[in-house]
Amino acid sequence: MKQTACLMVIIKTIRATLKPLHFTPRVTPWIAGPYLLFCMMISIHSVAFANSTIVVYGDSLSAGYGIDINQGWVSLLQNRLLETGYNYQVVNASISGETTAGGRHRINDTLKKHRPEIIVIELGGNDGLRGMSLKEMKDNLATMILASIDYQAEVLLMSIEIPPNYGPRYNQQFRQTYTNLAKEHTVNLVPFLLKSVATNPVYMQADGIHPKANAQGMILDNIWPFLAPMLQQPSSEGKTPE
Repeated sequence: MKQTACLMVIIKTIRATLKPLHFTPRVTPWIAGPYLLFCMMISIHSVAFANSTIVVYGDSLSAGYGIDINQGWVSLLQNRLLETGYNYQVVNASISGETTAGGRHRINDTLKKHRPEIIVIELGGNDGLRGMSLKEMKDNLATMILASIDYQAEVLLMSIEIPPNYGPRYNQQFRQTYTNLAKEHTVNLVPFLLKSVATNPVYMQADGIHPKANAQGMILDNIWPFLAPMLQQPSSEGKTPE
């Protein structure tokens, strides 16, 4: 699917570029040939870069609720990719307050628009806080995972945990939902996005749900060991990530 799309973009670019030009027999061998080759090289490079996209598909934990968006872990991820030589553009398609039902509703449009190589799905926290059906949450997440696979995107699923006051049984089943999804669909799983963050008030905002700016680097460190193996090899200019 992506190879066909790339070819069509290249063909359209070349046609659009050559259309206004008028070649004579004398000019054609000296200008048209090299010019055509140059256009093809530019088109291929542009398409290759556009395909190297990571979509972060989450809720307020990824949308940077309560902090400057440039301080959020998604922005820090883009910076780390650039620093380590990985040729990826990070698109933050997260919406504060989003549920898995909302994510399911807009997943196809998001995939069609960005056609990511990798999609990071970070949803479910708001479902849990509202005590919603875990079966419905699982079905919604499964639909998003399968849609992403259909678009040839690799999936990184984020496991979320909710406050203990929801009861041990619901909490345990909530956590297990992510584990089961990862196994059933053979996708990578981050065990807990807010590991070492959620239980420390130094890193949490007053609501006890959203992390502060000083926790965003820790969140990225929780994600990176699971995301890095999914990335294509970095360019020679970049440094190898730790």
